[in-house]
Amino acid sequence: MKISKENAEHYIWGGKCDGWHLVKQDDLSVIHERMPSGTLEVRHFHKKSRQLFFVLSGIATLEIDGKIEVIKAFEGVEVPPNTPYQMMNQSDQDVEFLVISQPTSKGDRMLL
Repeated sequence: MKISKENAEHYIWGGKCDGWHLVKQDDLSVIHERMPSGTLEVRHFHKKSRQLFFVLSGIATLEIDGKIEVIKAFEGVEVPPNTPYQMMNQSDQDVEFLVISQPTSKGDRMLL
């Protein structure tokens, strides 16, 4: 079965951001997310989950353990387990990206 934003399980996070579960398994998670301009997530890390953030449109800013990465469309950055990070949209447009987590990040998030 084909999956897309139109038929995937949707949720809202951070009050203004969207997420769509494209793959929702214990060993793998793929989420399509949208962050409006000026939004950010809480700085945190994952004990077990390794994540890849891959930008589909817009420009994202990802702070990883004190280093800033600016990620443009069709670029990605991997975040290993136990590495503090924070995703931000400091641009004036929405940013859409994939978050691929192995294993799933559900229940694995540790706030700083």
